[in-house]
Amino acid sequence: MRGFYGFAAAHLGFDEDPTADMTNPKIGLALPKSLSEGDVESLLGAPDTATPLGLRDRAMLELLYASGLRVSEIVGLPLDAVDMATGILRVSGKGGKERLVPFGRSAARWLSRYLESARPGLDGKRSQKLFLSVRGAAMTRQRFWQLIEGYGRAAGIRTRLAPHALRHSFATHLLEHGADLRALQMMLGHSDIATTQIYTHVSRSRLRRVYDEFHPRAGKPARGKAGR
Repeated sequence: MRGFYGFAAAHLGFDEDPTADMTNPKIGLALPKSLSEGDVESLLGAPDTATPLGLRDRAMLELLYASGLRVSEIVGLPLDAVDMATGILRVSGKGGKERLVPFGRSAARWLSRYLESARPGLDGKRSQKLFLSVRGAAMTRQRFWQLIEGYGRAAGIRTRLAPHALRHSFATHLLEHGADLRALQMMLGHSDIATTQIYTHVSRSRLRRVYDEFHPRAGKPARGKAGR
């Protein structure tokens, strides 16, 4: 519309521009999509851990949610990046920057089971990668994406899942439980804390939903004289 009236003023003799005082609408902040804690539990429980591949997938999902790694980082993890004694990952992120990321007891337990029971049978090529495909090679990003989508459907999660959903869930849930923003920045590998601050908006939006759903005076005005 501004372009039209600018053209009209220049070429058609229009004296006034009705769009002169108009301002652009603000573009809403694109918030990362994260899962609820219940959905995460359902997703983690979806693989059949009675099989080697299911055990591998459970270990990958657990570690992804426990560490907030990018999908490219988790499929590319070398075997020696994991320190089971301290519960620390050594991760080479964007730009080759290395960071240390802790992981919890649940991820450690499943990772140990995978290393002891499943990985030896997959490692026909003596690979140095942590997570292996059925051919003994490192898993690709595309294959892991397919796995997460399939497990999401099996877990009854209606939204289409991408590997980044667990990274976003990791960050959001940590903040909701009181994590420090600077510590989260270091774990996610963000060079600028402004990138990490988007997760504070995610938490605020959840607080808004909880308030609107449960507070008796959140939505509609009170009835009776006091509400008039």
